Amino acid sequence: MTTKTTALKTLTATAVLCALSASAHAATIGNTDVTYGGYVKLDAMWSDYSSGVQAGGSIGRDFYVPGTTPVGADVDSDPVFDMHARQSRFFFGTATTLDDGKEIKTKIEIDFIASAVGGNERVSNSYAPRVRQAFITYDGWLFGQTWSNFQNVGALPETLDFVGPAEGTVFVRQAQVKYTTGSWSFSIENPETTVTMQGGSRASIDDASLPDFTARYAHKAKWGEIVVAGLARQLSYKQNGIDADETSFGVSASGKVNFGKNNLKFMLTQGQGLGRYIGLNVANSAVLNGDDLDEIDSTSGFIAYQQQWNNQWRSTFLYSFFSADNNSDLLAITGDPTKTSQSYSANILYSPVKKLTFGAELKVAERELESGSDGDMERLQFSVKYAF
Repeated sequence: MTTKTTALKTLTATAVLCALSASAHAATIGNTDVTYGGYVKLDAMWSDYSSGVQAGGSIGRDFYVPGTTPVGADVDSDPVFDMHARQSRFFFGTATTLDDGKEIKTKIEIDFIASAVGGNERVSNSYAPRVRQAFITYDGWLFGQTWSNFQNVGALPETLDFVGPAEGTVFVRQAQVKYTTGSWSFSIENPETTVTMQGGSRASIDDASLPDFTARYAHKAKWGEIVVAGLARQLSYKQNGIDADETSFGVSASGKVNFGKNNLKFMLTQGQGLGRYIGLNVANSAVLNGDDLDEIDSTSGFIAYQQQWNNQWRSTFLYSFFSADNNSDLLAITGDPTKTSQSYSANILYSPVKKLTFGAELKVAERELESGSDGDMERLQFSVKYAF
């Protein structure tokens, strides 16, 4: 994605900024390589809901968020159309060679999706940038914000939807300290507990006295890759005179299997109290039951197959699921929480030239509550993306 230009070694900081604005891919200043990249993407979507249309400002209208799929009685409504370029992304990085031959690297990445609205759709369609990643790496260590060590980004399939297998994948970016040695990596990460309160409302609680702990092993071979990751975390609620703590654990196995130019990607995750780590927080970590936290067990996963039709055309076929084991004795507190969510999708992608992709994708999703009440969504999405 980047090209080094060693002839620019004497550039000042101001000259570097000028070079970047002129679409230079990289510069070298002394012993520091400066790089940037990203992509511009346009998404257009028709969404048809069985149980009422999501509000225009709902995040579920920008991309698939399982917990926002409306449920209830069937409602005869027309599809709604949305178009945005909010997924467009930019990153800036440096790599400095030290006197001992080691490297220290940095990366800052932003996009505009799931961020505060800076304008409106009447005139400006402005959106505030948000930090996706901001980290330093040195000698096997990482300091900053990036993908959780519990997640395997390499297992995510190529979809037009922002996440793809939303209910079936671990999907978290957060501040952390991570150490990698060989095939192993370990991290301490920012803790946050999502708790179901009386009536089913959600409270995001930042009361933990310990970070979240992860360990991960990755095995790579010619046939593909397999990753096994473990998570241990403290669930905590220390408000309104209540002092409640629970320890929860989770395990996730994921990977990729190559079949020539084609591939199969998968993930299976199980645990208690996983909450926000799974399915874009389709279920919370625990229920506040009096003075105690009752953890919510869950199982989730996905499987995706990508077919390369030729050098320009390819498709991904995807199935994703989530299932929560809600305590039926606590329904008086929780109301009617999500029990299951699943989705299917298929796309066709065309790249007439390298890094330029046109695509169409059909997604069918369903969410069911503990009572059996359900709803579904059908979405047809068209996208154009150019990576630079």
